[in-house]
Amino acid sequence: MMHPYVFEKPLTEAILLKRNSQFTMDVLINGEVVRCHCPTTGRIGNIETKNIACLVSESSDPKRKLKYTVEAVSCDGLDCPDKNWIGINQILSNRLVEFFLQTRQLSDMVSDYEEIKREVNLGISKLDFLVGNTYMEVKTPLTTLDVIYDDSIKTKPVTPFSSTERFTKHIRELAGSLAEHERAILLTVHQYKRTQKRPHQKSTHYEEVSTAMRDAKEKGLEIWNVDMRFTPQGVTLLSCENTTDRQ
Repeated sequence: MMHPYVFEKPLTEAILLKRNSQFTMDVLINGEVVRCHCPTTGRIGNIETKNIACLVSESSDPKRKLKYTVEAVSCDGLDCPDKNWIGINQILSNRLVEFFLQTRQLSDMVSDYEEIKREVNLGISKLDFLVGNTYMEVKTPLTTLDVIYDDSIKTKPVTPFSSTERFTKHIRELAGSLAEHERAILLTVHQYKRTQKRPHQKSTHYEEVSTAMRDAKEKGLEIWNVDMRFTPQGVTLLSCENTTDRQ
């Protein structure tokens, strides 16, 4: 039985009116327009982040400049009663992975461990986890959203992203660790249920990334994927699968 990660306080459903910058969004919360923190600096798919449903968390820290954070959006219509929420807080992914490791819900992927370490140094990189003797790096892609779009969702043309240096460096460090450690895993986290496969746009450094991935897999790097169900109350693990042979 799946054990959900529960938020300290249920999130509030609201309407995302517009994205002002990488860091802020204007949201209609209970009839009031509020400037909120945006936890991801990158783009969110190819959708226009205007007049779409969202979930916000409220901070009790009086020192925070912005009281609310947009934690999730939806590509369903505003009136849809059972929205497929897409978590956009990439920092939350590591807390979720740690929770599902602690509660032994990722045993298909890794089971032989007594200790979970966060933020571990490996070579010139700092990786997300060392689980027993398995190094693990977590990524939460948001540049493509593999979900069905409601007719009300508007899209926009996007340019290829080019920020791949950190990812490539971590891939090479993970593969290099296999000379001394038993396993290394690249874990892709979707804080939502994927309902429609969409074409993923290639980065401007596609060939370099592809070469690094191919070399890493030849050395034994495993690639896994988890899907989650995101709700105002918390997050439940939906699936965990090895996708190494599909990359």
